[in-house]
Amino acid sequence: MNKRRTERISSEVKKELSKILRDDLNDPRLSTEAMVTITDVEVTNDLSYADCFVSVLGDTTNKEDVIEALEQAKGYIKILIGERMRLRSMPEFRFKIDNSIEHGAYMDKLIAETIAKDKKANEERENQ
Repeated sequence: MNKRRTERISSEVKKELSKILRDDLNDPRLSTEAMVTITDVEVTNDLSYADCFVSVLGDTTNKEDVIEALEQAKGYIKILIGERMRLRSMPEFRFKIDNSIEHGAYMDKLIAETIAKDKKANEERENQ
């Protein structure tokens, strides 16, 4: 299948999935304590699977709860997206945790600490 078409479908699925998370799912595991974001969706060339990468701000139990809630709502999500998108076959959703935002924040913290140490070392050298 055309790569451009699968990218377009992935983008549409991501947009619709985000809307569904925001508006249609009423599971307390998705709305109360954890901030849930769909960071990416990758649809396979044959449209049989859609890997949905989910970012969850919270501890590991929140992440597990969110994935469990999404797995339980998988059929409902598939029906809603099927109504909103015109595809011959709907992909099977696979939800995966995406830790890239947390990893980026950790790297940002390390960079800030390194810059602060470097400034302190430069000030000490200038004072000598």
